[in-house]
Amino acid sequence: MKVVKLEDILGTEQDVDGGNWVSRRLITKKDGMGYSVNDTIIKAGTETHIWYKNHLEAVYCIEGEGEVVTLSDNKVWPIKKDTLYALDQNDEHLLRGITDMRVVCVFNPPLTGNEIHGEDGAYAVDED
Repeated sequence: MKVVKLEDILGTEQDVDGGNWVSRRLITKKDGMGYSVNDTIIKAGTETHIWYKNHLEAVYCIEGEGEVVTLSDNKVWPIKKDTLYALDQNDEHLLRGITDMRVVCVFNPPLTGNEIHGEDGAYAVDED
């Protein structure tokens, strides 16, 4: 059994500031669960290019408002509290924070805990 409190992650190496977002990595690869879980704040007024070529991600919004633009078709997906979106096709997209938005993110394969987006919008795959 593992119990993780957000307060125990804040200010550690698992509290990652990506500029437009801050991601608190609650469950990471080292926990051996086969996925990772993040509590993330998307900052209001930001736009982030993301393309998880190496990961699948599900995102559940628990506070705030934003939108996702899928770049393959320029479709705009409004995101607000109690909305989940899943990037099940490694979708290249823009994530926009209209207000500060708090989301819970699940990644497969799991993140190691300190990733930030590369120039192409992706996280590298941990080869271990």
